[in-house]
Amino acid sequence: MIRCPEPSCRAALSQDMFVKIANEEQREKFSNFLVKSFVESKKTLKWCPANGCEYAIEIDIIGANSYDVSCLCSHNFCWNCVEEAHRPMGCDIIAKWNEKIADPETRTMLRIMSCSKPCPNCNRPIEKNTGCMHMTCRPPCNYEFCWICLQKWSGHQNYFNCNRYSEVSVSRERSKESSKKYFHCCDRWEAHGLSRQKAVKNLEKLKSEEIMKLCYNQQLIPSEVDFVGEAWRQIIECRQILKWTYAYRYFLSEKERGKVELFEFLQGEAESGLERLHSCTERGVGELLIGDGPSLELFDEFRKKLIGLTGVTRNYFENLVKALQNGLSDVESKPASVSVPRMKFEPKKARKRF
Repeated sequence: MIRCPEPSCRAALSQDMFVKIANEEQREKFSNFLVKSFVESKKTLKWCPANGCEYAIEIDIIGANSYDVSCLCSHNFCWNCVEEAHRPMGCDIIAKWNEKIADPETRTMLRIMSCSKPCPNCNRPIEKNTGCMHMTCRPPCNYEFCWICLQKWSGHQNYFNCNRYSEVSVSRERSKESSKKYFHCCDRWEAHGLSRQKAVKNLEKLKSEEIMKLCYNQQLIPSEVDFVGEAWRQIIECRQILKWTYAYRYFLSEKERGKVELFEFLQGEAESGLERLHSCTERGVGELLIGDGPSLELFDEFRKKLIGLTGVTRNYFENLVKALQNGLSDVESKPASVSVPRMKFEPKKARKRF
């Protein structure tokens, strides 16, 4: 609200009057301030925190719980704390975890550990350039291993068990000042975050160039390869959830063995399914892109397998999310048999900043 500069006058300057007397630059600033004031005065509106984004998000439900919302710029964040989306973990856990990892030396060390590791068979340094955790060393070694725990990959095909924390699972001394449990969780938190970023880039690449190549190579129409985009979106969502489950695991007390065992079982199943889906998507799309011509049999086999893995992975993560939302209270049940509705992260209404 702008008032007349004369001290004795209490008249307010209306928007119409301002438009008449101001120049173009001043009118643009005035308009921006009006929109900013409107958004910041409404409890149901917030600006998207993504760098360079000019959208505001409107939400219908306001409460104490965390709500993950999706902006039109594709950035997902928590409505309450404005941190990146962290469902089903509460904002209190995220705040404590972010405070824990704020040390610059820890962040630098984790970045190095997540991008380069020695092959457990030949000790040659390997840089991770794919999204899934299934790694194959260069010839002549060709050793296949898990990027996270460095164990032989054949032990992960049926059950991805390196999510479990124990003295055996932490094979290297990470830091003299920090506990092994912290680095166990932090290493995996960082790795899944980077894997999600890679998946986001893969989805963007699929939309911008790979769809047309797939359609040309296999003589298809774009709608026939929608299942690939759905797989990438599922991978992105699941990587985000899995990343924050390791923050949850760090603060889960070892004294609550029933909850720990249920959590690690559900997390292990979800992680195993996600790795199979991620590996199948990356390798399957690559094989179809480099093909010399249409292969209807190969395409149909890939489509059926990928759709099946997408559904199975979604079910595993729904079981995990439901258990965490219930506080891991049902420690006696068999979690794999639980069936819950599909998770939905629907974009909220957005208004563009003028």
